[in-house]
Amino acid sequence: MKNLKEGYFNPVFSHIYVEKTVWDHPRTQKILEKFPSAAVIAVDHYKDVFCRSRQSHMLQHRSQNLILAAKCGTLLYKGAPVCQSFGNSYFYYTSCVMNCIFDCEYCYLKGMYPSANIVVFVNLEDIFEEAEQRLKCHPLYLCVSYDTDLLALEQITGYVREWCAFTEKHENLKIEIRTKCAKKHFVPYIRKVPGVIFAFTLSPQAVIEAYEHYTPALKERLSCAAEMIMSGYPVRLCFDPMVYLPDWRRHYTELLEQ
Repeated sequence: MKNLKEGYFNPVFSHIYVEKTVWDHPRTQKILEKFPSAAVIAVDHYKDVFCRSRQSHMLQHRSQNLILAAKCGTLLYKGAPVCQSFGNSYFYYTSCVMNCIFDCEYCYLKGMYPSANIVVFVNLEDIFEEAEQRLKCHPLYLCVSYDTDLLALEQITGYVREWCAFTEKHENLKIEIRTKCAKKHFVPYIRKVPGVIFAFTLSPQAVIEAYEHYTPALKERLSCAAEMIMSGYPVRLCFDPMVYLPDWRRHYTELLEQ
């Protein structure tokens, strides 16, 4: 019975849904090459899968599927007043991926999206084009990893490297990549661009163990952030959300001391 229970769920990304309009897109084919055993299913629109009724976030996080699609309409959005602009007058965000491989209990994505499956918008060039149009008018502070953890998905999408290369070409562009990832082996392959800020979300280990499922431990995140700092990358440390727990003062004091 133990073996039966362990094998009940399909492997992560065992099924990949692809919009017909992006089937031949180079990024689509590049991603599909990484999953030769996956069942690939053509769909008319990603919402046919992503927005179905009666989906369970909890169950889907045990066996997430991948959806490859094109993002249409508005591609850059003004940053909300409750989010940190860090003094930048032209604060925007974009969503080139929806949902996350991590499963933090407090995450707003659980209430924002009807599905826990991950949507990758492969038409990144269209987002770049809209950003360039805005850059002709004013500088831009752009958060690109609000609705996912791009660094955690880098092995699949390569989007962090693409964003770094794009930002390097525009002196009046500054981007933030928010992450809980701790994969240091990516560091040598990512461009050091002054306009790209890697923002590590840090929590006490007790909070990580209780609420931030599948995420790296605090020591691993700190080690990755430290290596990036020593390698010359702009790094920001983020202490949000701050979660109340018994003896919270001790836990957060220990976090700051590390």
